[in-house]
Amino acid sequence: MKRAERLKLITSIISSYQISTQEDLQSYLEQQGIEITQATLSRDIRELNIIKKRENGKSFYSFLTDEKSANRSNLQLHFARFVVKVAAASVMVVVHTHLGEADLLANAIDAENRPTILGTIAGADTLLITCASETAAKTLVLEIKDALR
Repeated sequence: MKRAERLKLITSIISSYQISTQEDLQSYLEQQGIEITQATLSRDIRELNIIKKRENGKSFYSFLTDEKSANRSNLQLHFARFVVKVAAASVMVVVHTHLGEADLLANAIDAENRPTILGTIAGADTLLITCASETAAKTLVLEIKDALR
């Protein structure tokens, strides 16, 4: 199966079922005869802007949508969706998210390949971003706070 067909199938599965883990999604794909590695599935999830949504105490994959999305970048949408609180200390930016969302945000930031961001480390609900300079850290904090408005 070609990549475009696989992405279309993933979109269909996510739209039709409440999939809670990558393993569940991989299982659905295998039932359709699609063998896929976890790394490839993770890339597909990012490309399709699939996020973990929480409702009634349960989490499942959904598509990132926002009524303001026409004027916002994907990263701004991720900031608006995941960030609870942000602060900077020197070249470090500490971002607090809801439980289980820090790694999703880290992946989105890493995918941007910004020269002003040296790297990210994610826990369950806290993300540490190391910037190239204090100015870059302050600029990033302002960008994140702007996305939260």
